[in-house]
Amino acid sequence: MQLLTTTSHWLARLGQLVAGIALLALMSVTMADVLTRLLFRLSAGSINWSVSGSVELVSYLMMFALLAAMAANIEKSQVVVEAFSHRLPEAFKQRLGGIYLIGFCVLGVLMTLGLWQEAASAARRGQVTQDLRIPMGPIYQFGAVLCALLAARSLIHVLLGSLFATQGGGANEQ
Repeated sequence: MQLLTTTSHWLARLGQLVAGIALLALMSVTMADVLTRLLFRLSAGSINWSVSGSVELVSYLMMFALLAAMAANIEKSQVVVEAFSHRLPEAFKQRLGGIYLIGFCVLGVLMTLGLWQEAASAARRGQVTQDLRIPMGPIYQFGAVLCALLAARSLIHVLLGSLFATQGGGANEQ
């Protein structure tokens, strides 16, 4: 059980790191785009610096940030309404929460498989992004890795919650 908890902790840290880097990059691209547009407007068009493909960059960075943050915080993903469960034993509530996370585990696996297949397809066809001409295969592969992280952390918390009935294994511990 300690190995599962430690593994989950470090995988969560990895997800937080990826999400943080993606959010910082997203905000940097957005700020650079806004500032260069402002500079263009203030200079009456004489300074025409712009961030090419900013919408494209922001959309992929947002995908990475959301997938990584979802994987990093999966054990806190549900809101517990205690209208029906307030009299249930705490261990039983944790087991129910662990069983609930099976859905996220399945979702992570299905998204991983779908994105990985799409990455292979994009690589075969030579598919690139519209503005910056970045190959789509690695973008989809990185998304698939983040979805696999979601599936792995969900599975860990399914085991922690349903088998060991540990706090944070299933239901939100707040």
